[in-house]
Amino acid sequence: MFRKNIPNIITLMNLSFGVLAIMIASSTDKIHLHQRGEDINLIYFSCLFVIAAALFDRFDGQLARKLNATSEIGKQLDSLCDLISFGVAPAVIAWKLHFASIALIMPGGRLIGYFLALLFPISGAIRLARFNIQDDSHIYFGIPITLAGSILTLLNLLNTYLFLRGSFTRANVIACIVLMPLLSVLMISRFQVAKV
Repeated sequence: MFRKNIPNIITLMNLSFGVLAIMIASSTDKIHLHQRGEDINLIYFSCLFVIAAALFDRFDGQLARKLNATSEIGKQLDSLCDLISFGVAPAVIAWKLHFASIALIMPGGRLIGYFLALLFPISGAIRLARFNIQDDSHIYFGIPITLAGSILTLLNLLNTYLFLRGSFTRANVIACIVLMPLLSVLMISRFQVAKV
């Protein structure tokens, strides 16, 4: 019985790192475009936790197939965990890092920040729901949420590094403003991707 649940335990490790990333990013409150703040290091650790979640996500399905332990509950659990780790967590990190000072860049900037921080996980949820009910398992429609969340996390990680070096500018914020809706649209598009 334990052997059959090992893949689900790996999936829950993915979820655990995603939740930790959200909790740590949410605890930051002193980040500002023109002032580094003393808790920018927490954003760095949040990004690393999303990367750790990606590593666990990479192996849970493979392990389930190897142990002949695939199940419908495992598939649903994987999707729910992916939504948290690659939808919500990267969006919260992007919100804390990029959008805390967005009002300085454009009028109504805070509303745009809220919209983008909601759009990303909503698009990811739609993408996962569509994947869970599709019959053809050889192709994806739209880019996977794991890919979109990983790309956004890499941008968050790069911009955190630039923040730590004092090189973070409005251009970094604008890059995130452009990337988040682009990834959101790609997730819910009918664009076909072959499953590897």
